[in-house]
Amino acid sequence: MGIFAERLRELRKEKALGQIAFAQKIGVGKSVISLWETGKCEPALSNLIKIAQFFGVTIDYLAGLE
Repeated sequence: MGIFAERLRELRKEKALGQIAFAQKIGVGKSVISLWETGKCEPALSNLIKIAQFFGVTIDYLAGLE
C-alpha cells in the first residue's frame, strides 16, 4: 500500500467515517474509496482536490511530499 492510500485511510478513520459516508461526501462510489485505500488506483486531480479540501490538508501531504 502506498503513502496516499495509508494517509487517506488514516484521515477517514480520524473523522470516524465509513467508506460509504466518505464516498457520498465527495461524490464518488464506495468502490472507488476501496480502490484508493488498497492502492489499486489513485484519484484524478479533481478528486484529489476534493479530498484535500474535505480533510483540510494539502495535496502534498496526501502524496507524501511533506
